[in-house]
Amino acid sequence: MAIIISKNGKNAKKIEKIQIEREDYLQKYIYENPDSIPLYEIKEGIRICVLAREVPTNSGFIDAIGLDSDGDIYIIETKLYKNPDKRLVVAQVLDYGAALWKNGTNMDSFIDFLEKEANKNSDASLTQRLKEFFQLTDDDLSILLENAERNLNDGNFKFVILMDKVHPQLKDLIYFINQNSQFDIYAVEMEYYKYGEYEILIPRLFGAEVKKDIKVRPKRRKWDWASFSQQLKEKFGGEVVNVAQAIIDFANQNNIKVYWTSSQRGSFILGFPSSEKEFYPFAIQGDGKIGWNAPHQGDLAPPPFNDPEKRKEILLRMKTIKGAKIIVDRVNGYSAIDLPLKSLSDEKMLNEFFKILLWIKQQTLEKKE
Repeated sequence: MAIIISKNGKNAKKIEKIQIEREDYLQKYIYENPDSIPLYEIKEGIRICVLAREVPTNSGFIDAIGLDSDGDIYIIETKLYKNPDKRLVVAQVLDYGAALWKNGTNMDSFIDFLEKEANKNSDASLTQRLKEFFQLTDDDLSILLENAERNLNDGNFKFVILMDKVHPQLKDLIYFINQNSQFDIYAVEMEYYKYGEYEILIPRLFGAEVKKDIKVRPKRRKWDWASFSQQLKEKFGGEVVNVAQAIIDFANQNNIKVYWTSSQRGSFILGFPSSEKEFYPFAIQGDGKIGWNAPHQGDLAPPPFNDPEKRKEILLRMKTIKGAKIIVDRVNGYSAIDLPLKSLSDEKMLNEFFKILLWIKQQTLEKKE
């Protein structure tokens, strides 16, 4: 195939297709130009935010991992037609999926893992990039991450194979797998042309022709104290329920907001007032732990906690609580705090936590004034 270009219908020139010589060219191109993957042919308006390149797993390096605004996880592999193992690429991407599913079923650790890899190519936090790329509110971001967690736990990945030329037998294999399994595998053929300083890539998508019955996701559950406390009691006993109740009572008495989520595991979030917007540093979770929720806002948190050093100060103060595992240098990672609610059944430790809550409130109110 060739492309004919002209200016004002004159001086037409024929541009021949050029062979892409290096796979890392394709990797870098889709990282910087994710909309070049024509997934809009599958679902109108769909976009992928490519989060990290060369992601290590037990089965090798994944060329790229991305998320769309629905929380679907994409494993992307680039392969040139001249590569001798191109016919093994389907087995390769499925192997990557199995490695992610086996070792990454905890969403917090998965986010931290991607954060570390993404920071090799970007200074922005992963959650900031998602919010800016998809123009999300905090609530929208929470929904996206909860959907991604469900897909991660279920091993529900979407696989994209990018090639300069897709072999006919590979097309047949992808059609067969998509028709007869729950997998979604797509091949994208990228034709490459160059004219002066301009690069022209024409993508063609294969695999979307197969229609499947789409499973309707279960309706999101809105938690409240009755359902949340019952879950805590069944899993961890009445002592942990009492701690959660004490935190709610303290929040209500000190004008700290309590917001119930619709997350899969259940949680409520503490909101601290400020002049701009509320600050949400902690989530009290249905897994019996207090989680570090500040990465949801990152540097977009209200002053003074838009400064990562100020958020780090919260983590330093949390180290005074016996039983808390704190990684102070992971201020933008969800696993910065590992604090079982049971640790706060000690009244002294519970009061230490309350002191931290009051300190955070004081900081936000000072900026408010």
